[in-house]
Amino acid sequence: MRCCLPVPLGALAGVPGPCEMLRSALLLAPALLRSATVPAPRHPRSLAAVHLELVTLTEDRAVITWHTALPGTDDGTGRMLPAVTEGEVRYGTHPAHLNRTAGEDRPTAHHHVELTGLEPGQTYYYQARSRGVPATPTALHLVRGNAAGTSRHGLGSPGGPYSFTTPQPPPGRHLLSVALCNDLHIGETVAGLVAGAPFLRGVAQRAGLTAHPALMTGAVLDEAHSRGAQLLLAAGDISAGGGPADLAEARRILDGFGTHRRDYFVVRGNHDRTTEEGDTFTRAFGPPDGPGCFEHEVGGLRIIGLDTYDKRGNGGDAGGLGAEQLAWFRRRLRARREQPTVVFGHHPLTVRDALFPVSPGQRLDRSQARVILRAYAAAPGVFLHHAGHTHRNKRTRVARAPQVTLQEVGAAKEYPGGFFLLRIHSGGYALNFFRARHTEALEWNERSRRQAGGLWPYHALGRTVADRNSVAVRDLSGISRPAQPSAPPRSSQGMTAAPNPRPDVARGTPPP
Repeated sequence: MRCCLPVPLGALAGVPGPCEMLRSALLLAPALLRSATVPAPRHPRSLAAVHLELVTLTEDRAVITWHTALPGTDDGTGRMLPAVTEGEVRYGTHPAHLNRTAGEDRPTAHHHVELTGLEPGQTYYYQARSRGVPATPTALHLVRGNAAGTSRHGLGSPGGPYSFTTPQPPPGRHLLSVALCNDLHIGETVAGLVAGAPFLRGVAQRAGLTAHPALMTGAVLDEAHSRGAQLLLAAGDISAGGGPADLAEARRILDGFGTHRRDYFVVRGNHDRTTEEGDTFTRAFGPPDGPGCFEHEVGGLRIIGLDTYDKRGNGGDAGGLGAEQLAWFRRRLRARREQPTVVFGHHPLTVRDALFPVSPGQRLDRSQARVILRAYAAAPGVFLHHAGHTHRNKRTRVARAPQVTLQEVGAAKEYPGGFFLLRIHSGGYALNFFRARHTEALEWNERSRRQAGGLWPYHALGRTVADRNSVAVRDLSGISRPAQPSAPPRSSQGMTAAPNPRPDVARGTPPP
């Protein structure tokens, strides 16, 4: 969370304005009042099934997660002790007839069930249960959101059923899959620290386990490979503070996905800033092709990476591009206006509908963002701008460049702990968020969700399913399949995978 409020509150460059503070207080008031005044529900059989979330929704599958714990217990950090038990999801096309079941092959406290073989455009109703206890969703409806479905069906009930409608697939044949991730923070020891706010306790990994940034980065890379990603884009904050050892470790882990600048591409974030030891980021990942940026082509898809923080400082001020870099970027777009293009950089162009106060340091310099949006309006081939920094899943469209999806991606290092899979088809594309399935990763996800005084899920997951799962129709037929397949996956950390679904619910991968 240090990226959101990266400097002490006394430093005016990083402080949100009074209007932002008031707006955030009003948005969060319902959740705070509810948590302060409503007693914990009674759970039969001494089991709590909580934090139900519809994480992923595609045209033919849905990923549903929840957590089981023992009511009335405390693990020393304010959380209930985990309860290892079975989990299953009952679902069907009518709320009174849930005639299909999916489950796991062994007990766990961190449930991850994938429904497959769903029909596009179909409404399904479901209920997740552990030991007969219905799971209750993360209460995003308290801030005008929905963690459990695409409609309000079941919200406010003691356990559903909840509802979702599968989208239609992108038109045409599948061409390429690209993983989008950011905010790895290799070298970080405590997640969720906010400079100047000592009352917000951070979250540390349990003693004896792999440090959470390395654990989560390895799990995300393995999950991306298993979901069919052929390329990976990492949009900054690769390290916790630009230290050479941390960046070298990041390079080692990322090399587990494939070859740098062939299979994966990296840009700098404000945490990768130049330090007293020099430009350690460039030493780890090599110089850019242009002035702080690069351009790469894969089968007709153009990928442009931007360095939005190539300067000294504490990382707390707004992101920005140098004049030479901005001029280079505009020239490249003008040169091939129609070419299908993905742009990625660390700082978002705009930050909208944020629950926490928005400071200038959370986004790109506003004047430069306007220049970029004008350039997009004149370059119809640009269809996606991928950014990190805010540690949340948020999809935004702006009137100035309506053909471009502005996708903020949650941090890989912490809850909700995953990446976006961009599936490009000849007639459009899909963006789907996937959570890393490794057992240790799911455990850390649950542990780290209590950041910001327990309010982190309201910010990070994505207020709606559409913020983390969407489909766009457009002509991308100029892209072809890569001539050579990506390098075979190599395990990044050798971690244990999450329980497999039962044979009647195979995980599978997106269609080739």
